[in-house]
Amino acid sequence: MISLRQHTISLIAVFLALAVGVVLGSGLLSGRVLSGLRDDRDDLQTEVNDLQSANNALGEQLNAADGFDAAVATRVVAGALADRTVVLVTTPDADPADVEGVQRTIADAGGSVTGRVGLTEAFVSAASGDDLRTRLTNVVPAGAQLRTGSVDQGSLAGDLLGTVLLLNAQTSQPQSTPEELGLALDTLRGGGFITYDDGAVAPAQLAVVVSGQAADSGEDGNRGAIVARFAGALDGRGAGTVLAGRAGSAEGSGPIAVVRSDSALAAGTSTVDDVDRTSGRITVALALGEQLAGGTGRYGTGPAATAVTVGATPS
Repeated sequence: MISLRQHTISLIAVFLALAVGVVLGSGLLSGRVLSGLRDDRDDLQTEVNDLQSANNALGEQLNAADGFDAAVATRVVAGALADRTVVLVTTPDADPADVEGVQRTIADAGGSVTGRVGLTEAFVSAASGDDLRTRLTNVVPAGAQLRTGSVDQGSLAGDLLGTVLLLNAQTSQPQSTPEELGLALDTLRGGGFITYDDGAVAPAQLAVVVSGQAADSGEDGNRGAIVARFAGALDGRGAGTVLAGRAGSAEGSGPIAVVRSDSALAAGTSTVDDVDRTSGRITVALALGEQLAGGTGRYGTGPAATAVTVGATPS
């Protein structure tokens, strides 16, 4: 007959065996799990290293391409804008290096910049629309007739500023007097809508609107459309307009994306979505020349671009 003491000892032995088994089993399992995790980590690290190497190689290729473009840029654009005049307009997010690069390329192409006008945050804000429209309608040059369809702030501003900043496409003559130009610019600067240097802006045949990188963000989601319609209306008042920006401006509701998605705007205004690269600045100069000949295009590598540059095989 088994005594209580023997029974108790047997139960203890069983529980000890179970405990030892659990410990040993968990240790073995942990070892297998850890081994598997180490293998996964090593595989992921190898993949990361491979991707980093590929990225570095692509970066080197891009730098080499930029170096080549910079070396041949002057010869590529030479004469494209001989004796032509261009006014530069910048949006609040335009990178100064891009603006300077575009101006240098215009000069290399034989053109000259007659002035630079900077649009402010207030200009591209829908919240300032009523104030901007009021100021614009008060400085319409004598004899000028604004387009009846130009009712939103971007279109109205482009139509009015195109009248004072651009020469007539057929006659190459000013469409306003120097006094009317000065009044329009001073009125908009007084309202905080633009910036410019006194005495440094004169009417030109062509216009370039330089935008930045980002698509719309924050509460005011209309700025891309405002800039797009501004550029489109500006184009209608002169011999041609090119809207240039970085990659982000061709995405979402960015200004270049808006132009490319609107058949009426895209039919007149050329777009370039890689103005931060030397190739993009070359394209801006060539696209201005194409505008003079009555052509238009969507250039770069972003969404809805049809070719990388003027004269390239459509993508």
